[in-house]
Amino acid sequence: MDNAVDLASVWTRALDSLSDGALSPQQRAFVGLTRPLGLVEDTALVAAPNEFTKDVLETRLRPLVVDALSAIVGREIRLAVTVDPSIAPSLDEDATDEVADATYAGDPGPTGAAATAGAGPSVREAGTGPNEPTAGEAGPATVGLLTRTGPATSHPDGRSPDSRTADTRTPVPPAQPAVGPAAADRPPLHLVGSQDQRPGTGSPTARAEDGRLNAKYTFDTFVIGSSNRFAHAAAVAVAEQPAKAYNPLFVYGESGLGKTHLLHAIGHYTRTLYQGTRVRYVSSEEFTNEFINSIRDDKAAAFQRRYRDVDVLLVDDIQFLSGKVQTQEEFFHTFNTLHNANKQIVVTSDLPPKQLQDFEDRMRSRFEWGLITDVQPPDLETRIAILRKKSAQERLVAPPEVLEYIASKISTNIRELEGALIRVTAFASLNRQPVDLGLAEVVLKDLIPSDTGPEITAALIMSQSAAYFGVSVDDLCGSSRSRVLVTARQIAMYLCRELTDLSLPKIGQAFGGRDHTTVMHADRKIRQLMAERRSLYNQVTDLTSRIKSQARAG
Repeated sequence: MDNAVDLASVWTRALDSLSDGALSPQQRAFVGLTRPLGLVEDTALVAAPNEFTKDVLETRLRPLVVDALSAIVGREIRLAVTVDPSIAPSLDEDATDEVADATYAGDPGPTGAAATAGAGPSVREAGTGPNEPTAGEAGPATVGLLTRTGPATSHPDGRSPDSRTADTRTPVPPAQPAVGPAAADRPPLHLVGSQDQRPGTGSPTARAEDGRLNAKYTFDTFVIGSSNRFAHAAAVAVAEQPAKAYNPLFVYGESGLGKTHLLHAIGHYTRTLYQGTRVRYVSSEEFTNEFINSIRDDKAAAFQRRYRDVDVLLVDDIQFLSGKVQTQEEFFHTFNTLHNANKQIVVTSDLPPKQLQDFEDRMRSRFEWGLITDVQPPDLETRIAILRKKSAQERLVAPPEVLEYIASKISTNIRELEGALIRVTAFASLNRQPVDLGLAEVVLKDLIPSDTGPEITAALIMSQSAAYFGVSVDDLCGSSRSRVLVTARQIAMYLCRELTDLSLPKIGQAFGGRDHTTVMHADRKIRQLMAERRSLYNQVTDLTSRIKSQARAG
């Protein structure tokens, strides 16, 4: 360690020397997130809060930073960047809302920069709305790029710059919405890490509470594969330039493939880049319930402020507004207000806009103003990556051959994929056995779907669960809170989550119109108890076998 050189001072002077336009505001934001650690011989060691920032500093900004450091120290200096998550502002997980768990997107995922965007037949840009990109700039190659200033090496995702991929736009913090009486009184947004940042304007915990974001769902924990590469890149672009890249962004795909994860990641990343950004996540069911309550309590104005006085609105599972005429009308006006105020809107759905039933044409056409993209079931390599990251995050011991076996047998749903891993490791823990391929085959024999296997429905699961526990289906759907009924009901909800592709709201509807948060609680509770109580694990395994057998017999 070269103690003769104060790297902190040199680092500050180097950044000051780059303040004359050499760095764009966004690039300064990335540099501002780093911390100098020390000078080892001729190598400056710098810490970055995450892999994304590390990639940007090592690829895009290395020549500028190295030249500035070398000029100040008086000799050639090399740059080494390490990752230290402790220097990043973190969100309090306890402050997040349970509703953020509405779709398992698979926490595991490779960290790093915006993914390369490969356009395919399932991706299309639609509409000619006010914010639709022109023909010269549209296309996947422009998604998620950082501002280019002068000669650059390459984009953090590995693409070589050319005339088609260059994006000279500089991120501009979203303007304040001209909605509500207090709009003019609020301070403007500031890019995090820039010189004009206003320190101390709101804690991450408070912002997490306000936006209802799940701290676990970020771009760093999202698995990127061929099935979701373009959707991920589009989401990064939206987060980097709210209301300037694609507005609205409409992401569709089956349940359990990562749509909700992308929504929360957009919210987190936007707040990382722009100080004071107001982000709100909401499921369509929550939006409906709050709208109904606002009418009942005569608080329509407060409801409108809540959803129109934001910079980024993230709406999950919009298909559940089907048939709700008044709620659609309110959302239509909210959409118009935000879009006219140049605010970002991101919507997810199980279906593309044209297939949404019982939606007015004017609403469907607005969904097509911006960019429409989908997510598909992950391929084998992506599924293996999901399981590897999940096992590392949850400290689950599983050899590679077991992960490959699970990934090869379960291909359509990330939620079911993770559930299989948890089941195998829980069984091994309860029986004090090592996790191996033979054990996985035995434990998952009833869970792994057959190519010609019959469909398992919620009604079948409920009827078999009721018979198994000696209660009626009406009891499962009823309001009784007896211990036997609560256990039976939670196990049935867990199995609906495990064995079907039904979304949380649909499962809740099957159990007497219960809220989706009740289903989430049941799913988490049974997963936890299965790892702690052998008797409950045996009950779930036995009941799963009965349901599979009944489905084959039927």
